[in-house]
Amino acid sequence: MKTTIYLIRHGLTAANKEDVFAGRTEEPLHPDGAAQLAEVGERLAGCGISRIFSGPLTRTRQSALIIGELLAVPVEAEEALTEIYIPHWDGLSKAAIRTRFGPEYPTWLENPAGFCLPGCETIAAVQKRAVAFLDALFLAYPGQNLLVVSHLIVVRALFLHALGRSLADFREIKVANGQVATIVRDNLGGIAVEL
Repeated sequence: MKTTIYLIRHGLTAANKEDVFAGRTEEPLHPDGAAQLAEVGERLAGCGISRIFSGPLTRTRQSALIIGELLAVPVEAEEALTEIYIPHWDGLSKAAIRTRFGPEYPTWLENPAGFCLPGCETIAAVQKRAVAFLDALFLAYPGQNLLVVSHLIVVRALFLHALGRSLADFREIKVANGQVATIVRDNLGGIAVEL
């Protein structure tokens, strides 16, 4: 028996287009992002998805609700799937972050696994909460097909864990807005990943 989790990064936002760190702001989908997710929903129509889970922020909830409406499947918002917490960056362009906060952004780019600021979340912490949530889904819904909608950082962290790779490889995982990937677990605990 196999349990399949379809994992999607939320649709395109204005912040994605403008190189802004949206963080935990309530950034909505751009109209192009809404169109992306409608196409994703059509592609997933025959996959037998029984439940949809999303992060609580507007862009992930909107993404999940577009698909949920197309598939007639309920959507549940889950805090474990929310974006990383780096509050003083929220809503700033990446250029502004560099200007205001000196070496923080270059460190984030060059050594994301080692990135650690007081009062902020690390990628390891994001991975821990997201993996715990996915593990709970695998236990609670054996043999079902589920959909999870989250953020780039969360999705990357989940795939690194599923692939048995280090967080040092964080930048090597490429995930586009609206991209569909899968994590499949069999009843013996075997994992198959498709990016």
